Amino acid sequence: MKKWPELSLERTADYQSCFGCGRDNPIGLKLVFQWDGTTARSEFIPPAVYQGWPGILHGGIMACILDEAMGYAALFDVGRCVTAKMQIDLKQPVPIGSSLIITSTITRKTRKLVETEASVTLKDGQVLAEATGTHFVVNTVKGVTDSGCIDQP
Repeated sequence: MKKWPELSLERTADYQSCFGCGRDNPIGLKLVFQWDGTTARSEFIPPAVYQGWPGILHGGIMACILDEAMGYAALFDVGRCVTAKMQIDLKQPVPIGSSLIITSTITRKTRKLVETEASVTLKDGQVLAEATGTHFVVNTVKGVTDSGCIDQP
């Protein structure tokens, strides 16, 4: 893996503009994750603005959802990370307006890398997409417990 440049991910005024979780991004997903100590979890109902083919969620939006979920598992467990690699398996088309359950867990961690897995299912448990990811640890932050973008003291 290539050496990453020196990074520091700190809270700034525009952090709430994150496409995945930012509350102030007018076109963002506004995902909110909870952490139970092992699993990051969110629920989401995709509106028509995120469709690809008529009535179907765009695959790139699904990739963003999975990336955000894996990033939050890494954040909650270790600290601030950036995605270094991810692999996605889109199992079936996702209807716009369906209620989605998004979960992610840590599968392995080292001092500088965190490996994760995520899934998106319907409420009945039907799997729509799965992913695995590797995240580069930028800032270790212990005790992160908030459920939105990291903006709370």
